[in-house]
Amino acid sequence: MHGVVLVTGIMAAGKSTVAQALAERLPRSAHVRGDLFRRMIVSGREEHVPGGGPGAAAQLRLRYRLSAATADAYAEAGFTAIVQDVVLGEELSAYPALVRTRPLYVIVLAPRPDAVAAREAERPKTGYGAGWSVGLLDEALRTRTPRIGLWLDTSELTVPETVEAILAERERARVV
Repeated sequence: MHGVVLVTGIMAAGKSTVAQALAERLPRSAHVRGDLFRRMIVSGREEHVPGGGPGAAAQLRLRYRLSAATADAYAEAGFTAIVQDVVLGEELSAYPALVRTRPLYVIVLAPRPDAVAAREAERPKTGYGAGWSVGLLDEALRTRTPRIGLWLDTSELTVPETVEAILAERERARVV
């Protein structure tokens, strides 16, 4: 794989772990963690929550633009850039236009909600709260997110098995 890879899914779907493991399998790669751009806002940050205002949506889109630009910079330097973030709904349709580098691959991790809830319970950090639930985000993923790229039900897959599936099916993941 070369170019840019977007690994998305709901919180606790395994994006960080899978993106890191995929990056470690490639000869020259960079792991671009989208949430870092959110956390860089020190003052005036508006969290993206259900029913949130236009400021939160604008900051979310800023985060996506920054991750895409960073991925392009790494790709221009000869690295495969693996972006990991929660990109759902119409935002997933819009993301490919933000990335200049080609090819662009999209991997959607879509484990069952019960598997996500179990993973969330085992994590030291908490992704849910402030209006979000596993069920709410899973519903957004399955009903409002376009079926582009490679969708994987990783409920029963280990991280190495997921990486193998991505590498084996990478052409199905290619969106442009």
